[in-house]
Amino acid sequence: MAGKKRDNTDQDLGLAARAAWLSYIGGHTQSEIAARLQVSPAKAHRLIAQALDQGLVKVFIEGAPEECLELETELARSFGLRSCHVAPDLDDEGNSQPGTSFTAVGASAARYLHGLIEQSGPAMIGVGKGRSLAAMVQNLPTISRPDIKFVSVSGSLTRNLSANPYDVVHKLVEKTGGEGYFLPVPYIAGSVKEKQTLLTHSSVQDLLDLARQADIYVIGVGTLEGDAHVRQVGMVSEEEWKELRGLGAVGDVMGSFVDADGVPVNSEVNEHSVGLHIDDLKGRPVVAVVGGDSKGDAVMGALNTGIITDLILGERSARHISSKLQAQDNLKRQAG
Repeated sequence: MAGKKRDNTDQDLGLAARAAWLSYIGGHTQSEIAARLQVSPAKAHRLIAQALDQGLVKVFIEGAPEECLELETELARSFGLRSCHVAPDLDDEGNSQPGTSFTAVGASAARYLHGLIEQSGPAMIGVGKGRSLAAMVQNLPTISRPDIKFVSVSGSLTRNLSANPYDVVHKLVEKTGGEGYFLPVPYIAGSVKEKQTLLTHSSVQDLLDLARQADIYVIGVGTLEGDAHVRQVGMVSEEEWKELRGLGAVGDVMGSFVDADGVPVNSEVNEHSVGLHIDDLKGRPVVAVVGGDSKGDAVMGALNTGIITDLILGERSARHISSKLQAQDNLKRQAG
């Protein structure tokens, strides 16, 4: 019996994959690829573009522009970081496109994570959630690590119990073949009583205990600016968001809303998060992955908590932090 005949879409996708291999791995020119595949140069160009569009190509860029390297050195020195990676801007500041910072930071973070786990690496990674981590996983190539475990450090649901679209544990499992553990509870409970009720479940306590045993943590940092993700998806109410802003909160670190000095603000909302607390991660390896163009203040708040050991962020946010540090130095010199 003859096998099922593949349709033209499958055939084109196969050609696109072969064209991508010839281009990115083999180093062939488009004219060489066209001759090899017996297609026109224009078709060769379209096949390579199709491979990129379909996610068949994951590109890691070695090195960074000099300006980014200078920012990395400055931030690492100022906050005592083990490492800092600044992803270059992909567009002009006056013509910023939504999502480009997440794309750049996601690619940089994927390269970091791939290097971390490609050989033996950690046995268990505690992971946060958010758009930056989702972009990281999207850019992560498939790698076989069936021995690795990924565990959520905080609740994986919104307040209405819908799945968080930016929870990444399941996708990390798909990319690695490892095991995944996520907390089937809200990221931020509706009240202290609701949180306490959730914590009475032995399964929740077991998962939190497991998360505390992770070898390294990879988390996001949320902003409290107008387009804050926790506000958009209803993880906090409009009234709670306004209260947090009024109290000086600049960022969200695993459900703890902190001010510019890294101190959780005095709001009951900070008693509602279900997951590990900032204090649980002190003295542990913690990688913060932060995309978005308006995250500078949020990142400074997160860095001032003292738990971040490694940082991956966008160039625009890094420049914002650099300007703040320089302003602080100027004030100190004037006061001295």
